Amino acid sequence: MENIAKIISVIIGLGLLNVWLLRFNKPTSWRGGRARNMKEEFGVYGLPSYVLYSVGAVKVTIGLLLISSFWLPQSVTHASTMVLSILMLCAVLMHLKVKDHIGKSLPAFILLSFSVAVVIMTSPRA
Repeated sequence: MENIAKIISVIIGLGLLNVWLLRFNKPTSWRGGRARNMKEEFGVYGLPSYVLYSVGAVKVTIGLLLISSFWLPQSVTHASTMVLSILMLCAVLMHLKVKDHIGKSLPAFILLSFSVAVVIMTSPRA
C-alpha cells in the first residue's frame, strides 16, 4: 500500500507542476469561466492576485514534496496531501460558485480524490 501511495503521489506532483509551471499562462478547457490563463481564472473566482501566488507557491511546494516522496518520511506525504485535499476541495467549490459545467471541475475533483486516497493510505496506524 505504501508504494501505491508513493506512485500516486508522484503522479499528483507531476500534475501540479504541469499546471502551475508549464500551463500557468496557457488556455485550457479546464479554466474557470472564460479565463485564458491562471490569473484570469482566479479573477473569475473573485480572488485577488496575492491568493493566486500564495496558492501557486503552496501547490508547487507540495508538488515537489510529492515527487520526492520516495525519499521523504511518509508523514511529509501525509501532511502534503492533507493540505492539497483542502485546496482541491476549494477548487471544486470555486467551479461551483461560478456555475461552471461539471466537466471543468473534473481535474480538481480527480486531484481531490487522489489526494484523499493518499491521505488514507499514509495515515498512521494505531
